[in-house]
Amino acid sequence: MDDQRTHSADSDAEQLRALGYTSHFDRSMSKWENFSLGFTYLSPVVGVYTVFATAFVLGGPPMWWTYIAVGLGQLLVCLIFGEIVSQFPISGGLYPWARRLVGKRWAWMAGWIYGWALCCTMAGVATGIAPFLAQLFGHESTPVATTLIALVLIAATTSLNLSGTRLLARVSMFGFVCEIIGAIVVGGYLLIFARHQPLRVLIDTSLVQHTGSYWPAFLASALAAIFCYYGFEACGDVAEETPDPSRMIPKAMRMTIYIGGAAASWVCLAFVLAIPDIGAVLAGKDTDPIVTLLKAAMGEAGFRAVILVVLISFVSCLLSLQAAASRLVFAYARDQMIFGSRFLSRMSPGHHVPANALIVMGAIPAVIALSSLWLANAINTIISFAAVGIYIAFQMIVLAALLARMKGWRPAGLFTLGAWGVPVNLLALVYGVGAIVNILWPRPQSAADPWYAVYGMAATTVGVVLIGAAYMVLAKPYARGNAPAGDAHLLAARGPALNSAAH
Repeated sequence: MDDQRTHSADSDAEQLRALGYTSHFDRSMSKWENFSLGFTYLSPVVGVYTVFATAFVLGGPPMWWTYIAVGLGQLLVCLIFGEIVSQFPISGGLYPWARRLVGKRWAWMAGWIYGWALCCTMAGVATGIAPFLAQLFGHESTPVATTLIALVLIAATTSLNLSGTRLLARVSMFGFVCEIIGAIVVGGYLLIFARHQPLRVLIDTSLVQHTGSYWPAFLASALAAIFCYYGFEACGDVAEETPDPSRMIPKAMRMTIYIGGAAASWVCLAFVLAIPDIGAVLAGKDTDPIVTLLKAAMGEAGFRAVILVVLISFVSCLLSLQAAASRLVFAYARDQMIFGSRFLSRMSPGHHVPANALIVMGAIPAVIALSSLWLANAINTIISFAAVGIYIAFQMIVLAALLARMKGWRPAGLFTLGAWGVPVNLLALVYGVGAIVNILWPRPQSAADPWYAVYGMAATTVGVVLIGAAYMVLAKPYARGNAPAGDAHLLAARGPALNSAAH
């Protein structure tokens, strides 16, 4: 067994050297631990619990179907990512994939957008935990308390991440076990003992739309599912920490969609059918239907137990997000594509993690969270950039794969779609662009809504892109370093031979 592990480690190192890199990471993360990282980043419990009420008011009970539709769309994206990471199992995920598929400029911009989206997501998750803590202990959450909790949480997850890959893997696995058991138990209990609505309510659009088309309401409610279905890319962010990554990571990515999507759909279905008074929720009389139905079904003790599982999910989600973000920054720095590359590419000698990159990717979300004390309205708009930023970065990779195919790239990893590659790639692009348009579509609730509430997300997105483009043109960060770029189509013929030799 030891000889087999040594051979596998040597093969993985040989494969990485053939791609132009030498790794100093601890390659100790199993397939299930790699999957758990993606699962806890996706975190169906966090996603469903935080946005369920908003989505339900917008779309009513049929909003449940958006979890199925978005899951299928994101599966297409996941399959394309699986092909790419199988051939390019390089730490940092989206950035090195874009670099090899298209080139340095494309990679720099994709990583820029993705990095800021991750920082906003971390700030959102860290601040989002405060209301659940308040409910657990029976106190009101204040802006100061919310900010302090966020800062403490970010500091704690930074410390955990600095302890190394093994601890990250174990905490992620613990978070996955707690979350999946919580989802199964809570969903099952509600469906068996606290169901108030018939299944036909899932196709009853009249509760929301009395006249005209239901589609606008359905698309608006899809934003909740869109928020739940990313995280699988994090499996590739730690490619250099996973043995046999060309084979294992595509599997882990697909498992994230299958299991994470099933858990989110299960919990959402249970919530929809357990709402005692749908009319009160749609009318705004019951502003927190999850709290209402959980307390009614499980009592105060059961409700607190569920909140405890939610809190564990928040912590493991934040831990996984920071790990993914730090590997992105490390990958930038290793290729000398960012200011302070020598500092940010430095590995911790004892724990084999990019310590400085981890600290920086804890400090930036902390600053975003802290600024909420002075920019209460603006900060919500900034944090809301998280979902659209990640989807834009995703589609930059999907488009990059399509452009590379047009130049002659044929995925040469251990996982490929074969003849289905181009059709799936096209469908993934169509879905992703449609999702981005849906996220950015202005939906004013009333004529009195301020402009930033209606167009703030679009304005923030344009701002992030323009600032990144301006910096890229003026500072030319992509011009530094000699790491390979834009060579995917040139490696196509060598890939199968390399993989057969390595494995």
